[in-house]
Amino acid sequence: MIKYVFRRLLHGLISVVIVVAIVMIMIYSLMNRDLIFAADPLFTKTANNQRIAYKYQKWEEFGYLDYVPYSDYLIQLRNSGEIDEETRTEAVKLGKKALNDSRVTKEYVKKFEETYSAKGYTVTRLDAMMLGRKYAAGGKEQLFAYKDKPILSRLWEYIKNVFTVDNIHAVEDEAIGDRWIEFTWYDPAYGGDTFCPAIIGNGTKHKYLLYFDNEFPYIHQNLLTISLGTSYTVNQGLDVFDTMNRSQGSYVPRTVYYPTGHVEESADDLHTATYVAGSLGSNVVYKERFTDNYTSVMTYKSNMSKVGFSFVIGIIATFLSYLLGLPLGVMMARRKDKLVDKLGKLYIVFISAVPSLAYIFLFKAIGGKLGLPTTFEMDRANYLMYVLPIVSLALPSIAGLMNWLRRFMIDQMNSDYVKFARSGGLSEDEIFTKHILKNAMIPIVHGIPGSILGAVVGAIITERVYVVPGAGNLLTKAINFYDNGVIVGVTLFYALITVVSIILGDVLMAMVDPRISFNEKAR
Repeated sequence: MIKYVFRRLLHGLISVVIVVAIVMIMIYSLMNRDLIFAADPLFTKTANNQRIAYKYQKWEEFGYLDYVPYSDYLIQLRNSGEIDEETRTEAVKLGKKALNDSRVTKEYVKKFEETYSAKGYTVTRLDAMMLGRKYAAGGKEQLFAYKDKPILSRLWEYIKNVFTVDNIHAVEDEAIGDRWIEFTWYDPAYGGDTFCPAIIGNGTKHKYLLYFDNEFPYIHQNLLTISLGTSYTVNQGLDVFDTMNRSQGSYVPRTVYYPTGHVEESADDLHTATYVAGSLGSNVVYKERFTDNYTSVMTYKSNMSKVGFSFVIGIIATFLSYLLGLPLGVMMARRKDKLVDKLGKLYIVFISAVPSLAYIFLFKAIGGKLGLPTTFEMDRANYLMYVLPIVSLALPSIAGLMNWLRRFMIDQMNSDYVKFARSGGLSEDEIFTKHILKNAMIPIVHGIPGSILGAVVGAIITERVYVVPGAGNLLTKAINFYDNGVIVGVTLFYALITVVSIILGDVLMAMVDPRISFNEKAR
């Protein structure tokens, strides 16, 4: 069994990588990259060469290519000690045309072109006369090099950064000072007087690597972080994993003890503090509260995350599906071609024939007439708003379980072992419960892990109709806004859920039926 699970997991992970690679090829190679500017207000305000410079900046941001402005190249030379600040200042002064460049500028422009041309980059120089005063003054974007990212290198960069282990060298900033990790019994975030263990670091990306609070599961860590890719439009600047798991709603203030000793009612969650170079600087608000550059914090909010809403609705719908679908399927099989069976088949045909969007709107209209909430309002504690989404999700699943269990049981009723059991004097109830139902449940059991884990993914149509702030709507939004990071990240998440569901289904099926064995000797 262990060897089988390991082998299936390995094959599954390979399949996940292939799926992500295919999605990347579709997004970055087959789709028109200009589509990302369809809803970009800044793009419409630019013109001529200014628009060209802006396009390449955004293409790099969205992951299409590597983009290196000439000014950044000079900064790299200065940081490495090859040139001083005075030389950099002189070399960055590009003329309106190449002929107008100074001797120093021409020298480093030539080095820039040779360096990046040798690396396979395309070097482009824009006419500063058309860039406007803002760009012509500093020459910031007039000369640049770019190169499309190869699919394999893009895939490798993405996969290797999915899991990141925080460490004292995560922050590359000389201002960080001494780098250390320490354990404390008294968490400063609670004033330093309350017994609450925590592990704190300096030089790490996160200030808190391990901490406790009163939110489930009560013990939290930032040592190992999951990164599925950065969102550029749906939740600008946030990682896809954070987008799915961050709480939503209105701010929830509580007593916060800042590192400086300042105490106030605030929604800031100091346990999520991450390092932002130079953020303390001259910022009066930060200086009043923080003693270092660990100033970027998340906030406490009143409601669950996107995954939380999707899971609650999905898991209740799944429970109702099995609670109602299995007994009804058994009744239909035992009373084949009678009234119960005919009514059940009518329901199955209705659910199968009518488009899901149509009956969801039908249930929404009926629910509205009955006084049930038809849309979600996060900041209103009304549990009735869960009723219609749960019912809309459960009804098709109930029909599917009824249909398949009835079919499996009827197939088993004609088996030789059933005839033998009848000839042995067993009652119909014993035959159905001990033999037919047990064997018919084997393929049904295989889908249970997928139903449970699938609740995390959410339901796209149902969540859109009822305006549920869940994870199901995330992928459609990303596709509509051409948010490449979210599309790839959600695809990876869905693929992993699918692989795990299949493996758990196989294991559960083997546990229910002893005849199924995954050992090679049993073949």
